[in-house]
Amino acid sequence: MADKVKIGLIQATHDVHGNEPVHVHKEKAIEKHVRMVREAAEKGAQIICLQEIFYGPYFCTEQTTKWYESAEEVPNGATTRMFQDLAKELGTVIVLPVYEQAGVGIYYNTAAVIDADGTYLGKYRKHHIPHVAAGGPGCGFWEKYYFKPGNLGYPVFDTAFAKVGVYICYDRHFPEGARLLALNGAEIVFNPSATVAGLSEYLWKLEQPAHAVANGYYVAAINRVGMEAPWNMGEFYGQSYLVDPRGQIVAIASRDQDEVLVAEMDKKRIREVRDQWQFFRDRRPETYENMVRLLP
Repeated sequence: MADKVKIGLIQATHDVHGNEPVHVHKEKAIEKHVRMVREAAEKGAQIICLQEIFYGPYFCTEQTTKWYESAEEVPNGATTRMFQDLAKELGTVIVLPVYEQAGVGIYYNTAAVIDADGTYLGKYRKHHIPHVAAGGPGCGFWEKYYFKPGNLGYPVFDTAFAKVGVYICYDRHFPEGARLLALNGAEIVFNPSATVAGLSEYLWKLEQPAHAVANGYYVAAINRVGMEAPWNMGEFYGQSYLVDPRGQIVAIASRDQDEVLVAEMDKKRIREVRDQWQFFRDRRPETYENMVRLLP
């Protein structure tokens, strides 16, 4: 594998009103994101990641069974198969965040990882599920209504261009999984998100650079943009970015525009940082046993 890899991050507004049928949301969003994936590939992107549950609005702001209709099997759903074909056509790796149906009434917030030859490599299921009020009356991140906590651990996928890990949105507030991704060999971790101004924006450029430094890998953070009606719970503030193992932001997208951001990671930087900051040599796992046993 070459050391230098072009990373494509896609942030987008969702243009369909929330009251429209689910199939309208999916059709319009998929059409839009296929165009944006093609644009990223034209710009040289070799690994491309879309935003959290890319084919709809952030529907977790309300609690209604309507949105269960948008869930699909992974990898046997139509959307995963479509993007497998697209990845093979373009020769790109695609990290595809979708709403997964794993059985009758069993749903996960999931990202499929597709290799550059179209091969489905596996999936990551979001572990940490928020359930908090936010925005206007009745609005919130009501994710426990929609998702079971992930149960597949913290896999790392050996793609054609780099070893890829995935963390999804709220996961980024928890350093334990970020460290496990490093121990499992990740060179870059993608965090597709849906987060609004006024809640955690001040952490957006703090936590993930810290993960990159502590773990000696690149982090690619993706956020959607705009307001989503009829909920209008807040502004999705974009600013998708790639950060290197020194915590330096390599490139960052705008706050309020659809954008295909393409930036370069250099695996040589990972080796340099890990040789200089010997965190993996000096960590003391034998002293951490109580971490998973002690209650707050």
